[in-house]
Amino acid sequence: MNAAAPTAPTTGNEQRPPSRPGAIAGRWNAPRTLLGLVVALTVVALVAAGRGAVPIAPGDVLRTLLHGFGFAGDADVSESAQRVLWHLRFPRVALAIVAGAALAVSGAALQGLFRNPLADPTLIGVSFGAAAGAATMIVLGHHIALPAWFSRTWLLPAGAFTGGLLATGLAYLLSAASRDRGVAALLLAGIAVNAAASALLGLYSHIADDAQLRNISFWNLGSLGAASPSTLGVVALIALPATLGLLKLAPQFNALALGEAAAQHLGVNVRRLKTISVILIAACVGAVTAVTGVIVFVGLVVPHALRFVLGPDHRWLMPAAAVGGAALVTAADLTARTLLAPAELPIGIVTAFIGVPFFAALLIHSGRRLGP
Repeated sequence: MNAAAPTAPTTGNEQRPPSRPGAIAGRWNAPRTLLGLVVALTVVALVAAGRGAVPIAPGDVLRTLLHGFGFAGDADVSESAQRVLWHLRFPRVALAIVAGAALAVSGAALQGLFRNPLADPTLIGVSFGAAAGAATMIVLGHHIALPAWFSRTWLLPAGAFTGGLLATGLAYLLSAASRDRGVAALLLAGIAVNAAASALLGLYSHIADDAQLRNISFWNLGSLGAASPSTLGVVALIALPATLGLLKLAPQFNALALGEAAAQHLGVNVRRLKTISVILIAACVGAVTAVTGVIVFVGLVVPHALRFVLGPDHRWLMPAAAVGGAALVTAADLTARTLLAPAELPIGIVTAFIGVPFFAALLIHSGRRLGP
């Protein structure tokens, strides 16, 4: 069965997206690619869980994990190593997997929504909104009176999540108020919201003291250092259902690739698809960003790179992006923890060093293909 979405009569202004030169699209290749990504993620996760101040062999990591889930009798691993794994390493690796999957699937969904392979979650304001919300809590949080049941350690994540949702909601309301309610209006509204959030960040950076300014800077560069069973549970509770919801929309993104008019002819409610997609993307990115800070390029690079291999079929592209994003963030966090040990790099710096060469190579490749 052909992986492409079913064809439909198109208007004069609607065109099928051109296929990428060199793409190896097709159902036969997709399962192998997905399996390869799963294997890569498994290897990276085992290595990441074993590396650190207390080195643990990958075999011991695997035995501890299997024993913890009841698949093995005796783990035959020291008690101290097991405590390190279950209280520190496993929550951090699991958070990297959840964060990478959510960010990459959100990027793939947004690229499908905008019909542009260079779209990423920052376009609808969620990332900058979360950053502005976090900065608000860093600078002004000590003035906020909290109820006895609410721990102050959750104030910054709550502010970041709320800021991301508010920014996305504002962008959506602005686009809905426009006469043109298509994705172009949402893009322009996202640009306006991003500009406002950036201005707010600049204001907080100006009035913050040295310690607060340092916290804002480090938070904007991203880190998985806040990983714990409790933070992992909160992020997973929000991000995993939202990610699964986006995966279920893959066939509708295939139809939307033909254009909004053609998608309507195929039975897709484009306005409803846009609304649900924006809500789910905001939930994914907002939940992740609230705990990890801003992690750049994952939602842009992973689905864009996989599109060269798998083609434009979102039924394969989005699950592959979930696994590829999880592997990338896990590997980036491993690099951030070990490259300058015992110091730890912000993970956003590592992902930026990955993303910038990727786009430089893409630019060179596009220039050669297009010619003078």
